[in-house]
Amino acid sequence: MSYQAINPFTEKMVKTFTEQTNEQLGAIIAQADNTYRNDWSLRTLADRKKILKNAVKIFRKKREEFAGYITLEMGKLMTESWVEVDLSADILEYYADNAEAFLAPEKLKVSGGEAVVESAPLGVLFCIEPWNFPYYQLARVAGPNLMLGNTLIVKHAPNVPQCAAAFEKLFLDAGAPKGTYTNVYISNEQAATVVADTRIKGVALTGSERAGSAVAAEAGKALKKTTMELGGSDAFIVLDDADMDKAIEWAIIGRMNNAGQCCIGAKRFILEETIADEFLSRFKSELAKFVPGDPADPNTTLAPLCTNGALKLVQRQIDSAIKGGATVLLGGERVDRPGYFLEPTILTNIQKENPAYYQEFFAPVALIFRVKTDEEAVKLANDSPHGLGGSIITKDIGRGKRIARQIDTGMVFINQATWTAPDLPFGGVKNSGYGRELSALGMGEFVNKKLSRFNEEQIIGMLKEHEAGKKVADIAREHGISEATLYTWKSKYGGMDVSESAAVEGAR
Repeated sequence: MSYQAINPFTEKMVKTFTEQTNEQLGAIIAQADNTYRNDWSLRTLADRKKILKNAVKIFRKKREEFAGYITLEMGKLMTESWVEVDLSADILEYYADNAEAFLAPEKLKVSGGEAVVESAPLGVLFCIEPWNFPYYQLARVAGPNLMLGNTLIVKHAPNVPQCAAAFEKLFLDAGAPKGTYTNVYISNEQAATVVADTRIKGVALTGSERAGSAVAAEAGKALKKTTMELGGSDAFIVLDDADMDKAIEWAIIGRMNNAGQCCIGAKRFILEETIADEFLSRFKSELAKFVPGDPADPNTTLAPLCTNGALKLVQRQIDSAIKGGATVLLGGERVDRPGYFLEPTILTNIQKENPAYYQEFFAPVALIFRVKTDEEAVKLANDSPHGLGGSIITKDIGRGKRIARQIDTGMVFINQATWTAPDLPFGGVKNSGYGRELSALGMGEFVNKKLSRFNEEQIIGMLKEHEAGKKVADIAREHGISEATLYTWKSKYGGMDVSESAAVEGAR
């Protein structure tokens, strides 16, 4: 596997990176494991929060530098690269600010004594991440898991090596110890050995179905927890009562964001018959306005695709769709200029026998379908191997909610395209994968939800240890509970030093 930064606009090589040897990789795993066991997992939440907050400050201060790497390596419009940096910083800050609440011990109602469920880290996680959002994808796994106390080894996509290195440096500059977050340049064969390594306790992957299937199989052999986000072919349903201005606005954003290279992009446009002609006419007109050019130029509205391979793949898909009976309403060709540009494309008359019917188009290509009823719209939306997101455009919110409940996806948005935010859970079903990232749910994937059950005699015994001069931290560690839980018991059973309790709670 070759780690190369090739500018998609100029098609010129920028920089190459050497893969790590097996010996170097072994040392990286050992360092991550050592850092987890002897440093990072032992730190208080307050310590970890301070480092993530430092990372956020650096991220925002160097916004232009970080955004520049995105645009250079995968061709994203600079305006969109700025948004990605901002969103990624927001995600890190979200988990820094909310981790304490998300990880708070849960007291269970039991007869006699006490029972509490607490959240503990698992260890070293291995993350395999894609190129289309080079920092956002990393922030989704780094934010929750670093605050939890896990350490991360991350294999990023080979075409964004400078973005990968910049994100690793971000945490080192923020004060994280070596081994907390480590980027690796390794082959797929080496990645398989990482998954199998006993020191790796979980695997997170965002990528293709093929990659997800292979990695999940390897992890399954080793009995390791995984999360998989494997893309989608989101339906964008426009009902007969839709606000057409809103429908067109969100259709353009949903399909053209990131030059169509978005797992939650609107890809299948399901139009109720009475509004289909108007929608298509206006949609086509707006797509025709996109201007290809240097993605660093603010006047450019159409960015190149990420690689020559990506461009060739979608060209083959379009050719196959046409051979299968599809009609090209707009575009369909490579733009006649340097760079990996594809014309914004609309395909219609796609029958179920057409290969395009079940494919995901990771490019500015819109597939158009017509239906007569809400029931037909739901049936068509669900007739897909994917189940990531979806959108419904309607003035009747009640009608939109009813349809949303019938859509077999992980996310449905009413009156906007599928979108993302730190506090919204992200993930899908079917071939779109499993598990959730972002929100409180994203902090619950690679965590040990540990039950501690104590009778009153044991609790009183622990409190007496403290009264005899033993430190709360030592008592908590020996009995496998948090200091916060011990102070809760001290409050209930007596003998609490209020000032000491407040100090410990503040340190958390």
